[in-house]
Amino acid sequence: MAAQEVLGQTTRLASSSALLQVLFRLVTFGLNAFTLRYLSRELIGVVNVRLTLLYSTVVFLAREAFRRACLSGSAKQNWTKTINLLWLTVPLGVFWSVFLGLVWLHLLEVPDPSVVPHYQAGVVAFGLSAIIELLGEPFWVLAQAHLFVRLKVIAESLSVVSKCILTVILVVLYPQWGLYIFSLAQLLYASVLVMCYVTYFVVFLGSPEATKKSFPIARMKALLPNLVEDETFVNWKEAWLTWSFFKQSFLKQILTEGERYVMTFLNVLNFGDQGVYDIVNNLGSLVARFIFLPVEESFYVFFAKVLERGKNVKDQRQDDVALAANVLESLLKLVLLIGVTITVFGYAYSQLALDIYGGSMLSSGTGPDLLRCYSLYVLFLAVNGVTECFTFALMCKEEVDRYNFVMLALSFTFLCISYFLTHWHGSIGFILANCFNMGIRIAHSIHYIYHYFKESTYRPLTGLLPSPFLVLIYIISGVITGFSEVFFCCDRSWVARLVHISIGALCFAATIATMCCTETKLIHFVRSQ
Repeated sequence: MAAQEVLGQTTRLASSSALLQVLFRLVTFGLNAFTLRYLSRELIGVVNVRLTLLYSTVVFLAREAFRRACLSGSAKQNWTKTINLLWLTVPLGVFWSVFLGLVWLHLLEVPDPSVVPHYQAGVVAFGLSAIIELLGEPFWVLAQAHLFVRLKVIAESLSVVSKCILTVILVVLYPQWGLYIFSLAQLLYASVLVMCYVTYFVVFLGSPEATKKSFPIARMKALLPNLVEDETFVNWKEAWLTWSFFKQSFLKQILTEGERYVMTFLNVLNFGDQGVYDIVNNLGSLVARFIFLPVEESFYVFFAKVLERGKNVKDQRQDDVALAANVLESLLKLVLLIGVTITVFGYAYSQLALDIYGGSMLSSGTGPDLLRCYSLYVLFLAVNGVTECFTFALMCKEEVDRYNFVMLALSFTFLCISYFLTHWHGSIGFILANCFNMGIRIAHSIHYIYHYFKESTYRPLTGLLPSPFLVLIYIISGVITGFSEVFFCCDRSWVARLVHISIGALCFAATIATMCCTETKLIHFVRSQ
């Protein structure tokens, strides 16, 4: 597949995934706002922090390394061996689900049954849902590797919508069921997701469309584990790369979900405070989830396909190097400007957003300051996502292994800083620790990118340098909206709030207009792709 074709399909995948994430987050926020009126903060805290952490940990540890390794294959990839390797995610998921389930049941603090009933059933259900989801892993990797955009959009949309509909029905009719509600909804989500992928490939394989695309798999039986005569069961190069990524993914999971591990294992916040923190955290991560994550996932595939892992820049096809450098520069500029915009305007509109969304329960206390800090953290997330997706797509096995030692030291430092900052500044300490963590990871990735392109004429890191005039507009907008918040928000009338919103809209419009005038290369990239 030509590099330009890969770029076109990748950008479509990223755009569709971004729209899909918008749907996910809007549905989730609506669901949270709805359930807050029927259920206790403690129950929401247990579901959104404790049980979701169990599920995400099992799924991440069981499949993340396999995904990265198996999506790094060349055009001559032996898909029979790759699929054999991917099926190992299921027994690995069973192991992690049983092991972590016992930890969640016997070593962690058990919620008061009168406030959060059926905790044990919830642990079992969320662990089981992770295993069910892993059954679809070979199908997901095949779809992602061949850039099946619509399949991912439809499958994840149907599963999320099904989960939300069941949750709302059960919350209204049987609120006393407690964790049974979320357990059944989570099992339905995983089942619908897997069935969508399986159903698609049952119809697709053997069809004229599959023949036209020269799809490497011809029958459903080939998607099951198969022995190859006179050959090894798996590709050992992929297997060792998976092991390297697994060691890294273990550490990355600690860094990604670090605050939830600290909350879960060290009890620095009660379940009610955890619920409020999670709601604010979800609101703050809106853009990070629906824009940055799809971009990272999709362009990881692009860089892995266009450039060859482990080769220096001189040994790559120069046309592909030029394309990759141009895309990386544009992506860095895009996510940087989105991140700075959120940081600038998030400061003055955090309290208003929380007050509209959850009332005084969220807009009073530490909620606004927490969301303001998260607005800054989004900037770190933006840059880290793109720099790491390029770095991980190009690192050879030895470089991945070396980076694992960096991640090990960073994981330990992050957990220590999280613990101490939380005791010093409450839940805000989690955000500050995350900023430190992301800053170190960004520095490492920038160092790698700089040295990778050092022997070429390309300098994609210039994407991190916005126009000076645009920076000035950001500063002016931040000052104006900051004063607007003091004078018009948020303990005044709705008329004053509307004035505050109008001032922000004008500043935002001026910022976008300046962006269009000063960042013409980026605008061309966005329009063309």
